[in-house]
Amino acid sequence: MQPEALVRDHTIYACVMGSRAFGLATDGSDTDRRGVFLAPTALFWGFDKPPAHIEGPREEQFSWELERFCELALRANPNILECLHSPLVEYADDTGRELLALREAFLSRRAHETFTRYALGQRKKLEADVRVHGAPRWKHAMHLLRLLISARDLLRTGRLTIDVGDRREPLLAVRRGEVPWPRVESRMARLAQEAEEASRRSPLPPEPDRRRVEDFLIRVRRASALQPGPDDEGVQGVVGARGVGQR
Repeated sequence: MQPEALVRDHTIYACVMGSRAFGLATDGSDTDRRGVFLAPTALFWGFDKPPAHIEGPREEQFSWELERFCELALRANPNILECLHSPLVEYADDTGRELLALREAFLSRRAHETFTRYALGQRKKLEADVRVHGAPRWKHAMHLLRLLISARDLLRTGRLTIDVGDRREPLLAVRRGEVPWPRVESRMARLAQEAEEASRRSPLPPEPDRRRVEDFLIRVRRASALQPGPDDEGVQGVVGARGVGQR
């Protein structure tokens, strides 16, 4: 099965991310699309496994296979967790809606480490730009501030909200280069400290609910194994021989 067909025929969840989801879009903003597809279970039985992620087929589109997506979400990957909380959902079938209902199962205090580590890497890049060019890439500085705000509020409340709301204008001022870098840098340091303090008394559990997520994944894999595809005349015989359909 071609990658494009997996995205076209087996997507369970699709959303818009980036500036449009964050409430920071301007006239020239791209539309970044992200999605999750469920590869048919029969594709895992051979030596050649389906891809864990696929770029395209449209520009600015990226999709993960469900298992890979869940693995990254359980590790509190910032991009994945935010994908699950996009306010701009373009598509969700029954399985996609079940995935969305699991959003809280992925959240844990691990988010402090992963968000902080990602933020630190981005901040080092900004500091390198300042040393070399005299100024950071202001758009990246804006998005780093947004990420730090999101991380702090997640640790404080236990809820992940990615739309910046009434913080839009101050953040866009950073993007336009209207805020001096020392002030931006100071704010980043303050947000990181506030996130550290929030992590010590966060309402989030120490670890994600891995068992609940795994039960969901196994259940949808089993259901997929029982669904014949257009080229699966021999698959059902294999399924029956292995006893999958008898459990």
